[in-house]
Amino acid sequence: MKHIIPGIFAMAAIVVASNILVQFLILDGLLTWGAFAYPFAFLVTDLMNRLYGPKDARKVIYAGFVAGIICSLIGTQIMLQGEGFTYPAVALRVAVGSATAFLIAQLVDVFVFDKLRSGTWWKAPLVSSIIGSALDTAIFFSISFSQSIQVFGENADMEINWAWEATPLLLTGPDAPLWVTLALTDWCVKLALVLIALVPFRIILRRLHTDVV
Repeated sequence: MKHIIPGIFAMAAIVVASNILVQFLILDGLLTWGAFAYPFAFLVTDLMNRLYGPKDARKVIYAGFVAGIICSLIGTQIMLQGEGFTYPAVALRVAVGSATAFLIAQLVDVFVFDKLRSGTWWKAPLVSSIIGSALDTAIFFSISFSQSIQVFGENADMEINWAWEATPLLLTGPDAPLWVTLALTDWCVKLALVLIALVPFRIILRRLHTDVV
């Protein structure tokens, strides 16, 4: 267990940082700073998987999941002041979407990585992270904002109905719900960081000078 403690701390730190940074908008609200922190969770998962195997990688994921749940529970209790109304820092649907997306996407990442681990060094982390990040974005934004999901109740929907506003897709295309544009921009950031993360992935493995699983 001791050998994965650094991975657990790294994953927890990324999850906590992402939950804090998501409150800060950039590019007129199309992105948050959290979008640039969270994708490195896939780097941690892939390193743990490469070094210690899928079983230990899943333990790190579960630790990150618990950290995310704690952050979400705290966030749902923090009330912010709007113009004549208050709202939670973390909406119920966002909390559920975040936890669900994290767990499913990370576990799929582990599964895909393990299937490709015997190939070229970059193939497993690249393919698994691309698939995992696509799942993460699709699951998170669908649960958090899609109008087609109506199981959370009217109050929960009111917390996120701003994302239903029809706006030009990616600011230039045909009209679509705002959350679709947010999802696409989020995934573009994830794809870019998946490629960038290959560099520290390779460097860390080389510097450890250890046999990999």
